[in-house]
Amino acid sequence: MAALILSILIFGVAGVTLLISIRSFRCRGYLFNNAYLYASKEEREHMDWKPYYRQTAIVFLLLSMVFVIIGVSLIAHNYRITLLEIPFILGAVIYAIISTVRINEVGR
Repeated sequence: MAALILSILIFGVAGVTLLISIRSFRCRGYLFNNAYLYASKEEREHMDWKPYYRQTAIVFLLLSMVFVIIGVSLIAHNYRITLLEIPFILGAVIYAIISTVRINEVGR
């Protein structure tokens, strides 16, 4: 019973991260990106938001997949399924690093 309740919560988090991803792909909503969060008000007014929205969307999509995998492993009671998270987490980290470098190169 506890695994079912926990999996429902995990799927809820997956849904929220998927919703943030979809809104970010559409360049809508709050921009969950460090470049935006740490930028001054003047910098925010002059920055091109599209690449940051795209970066945020892809990372949140990958995180959504991680939470779906966790939820499925809880329901199936097969914890080896959680090993499928590793490529998605690594993909999110590697993508975030590479895309940040590319965004900064274009911005120069």
